[in-house]
Amino acid sequence: MTNRIYQSLLQHKANGQKSFAVLIDPDKVTVDKIDELTALAIEAKVDYLLVGGSLVVTNRLDEVVQQIKKNCNIPVILFPGSPSQITSYADALLYLSLISGRNAELLIGQHVISAPFVKQSRLEIISTGYMVIDGGAPTTVSYISNAAPIPADKNEIAMCTAMAGEMLGMKLIFMDAGSGAKRPINESMIEKVAQVIEVPLVVGGGILDPEKAYLNCKAGADMIVIGNAIEKDASLIKEMSAAIHSVPTRIV
Repeated sequence: MTNRIYQSLLQHKANGQKSFAVLIDPDKVTVDKIDELTALAIEAKVDYLLVGGSLVVTNRLDEVVQQIKKNCNIPVILFPGSPSQITSYADALLYLSLISGRNAELLIGQHVISAPFVKQSRLEIISTGYMVIDGGAPTTVSYISNAAPIPADKNEIAMCTAMAGEMLGMKLIFMDAGSGAKRPINESMIEKVAQVIEVPLVVGGGILDPEKAYLNCKAGADMIVIGNAIEKDASLIKEMSAAIHSVPTRIV
């Protein structure tokens, strides 16, 4: 099992190069839609394609990932609503532990049950400290997890949670306002968290325009994940990608 994708994330971070990931929900796409999204992603030089959702009810995960892989060479990373939502056709798995909540099932319980299947999948496993931030509206993940999100104005809680996740061995920290968030995570919280961790920082939820994506990167996000906005208007992929990739990189 290689760690090619994680090493690419680390290299991007070392260079100050920001990454853009498009999130595809298997329940919400047809084959034609996948073809459209992958064509746009190739043209826009999208770095990664994330596949998953809080609820995957159509049992089309294998089919969706296979169609993506047929169309392009962009790495496919699973972003599952539960650790059991896996397919060996993907390249990597964000093995999410909900460190912002106090639900033991989503912290470790489900992982114990899914571990043998995840191990057999031969996917690249990227342990991820998942932090849900209040986006001003109830989200599916908050409902399912039965856990309150971190308040949007409590930067110190987010900072300490991220630090704890990193010290527990998480390879990524993922701050998410959730699908359908009314407001995205503020730049001050992103900046404070980025200052206290060394692992890559992923930010998603409620990002509706290229300017916000750019500001999140400037604040310290290493990867931006966008799903809902692109579901509504796939043409945004090009503008989002241009904004994220326009953030100046460091000379190494």
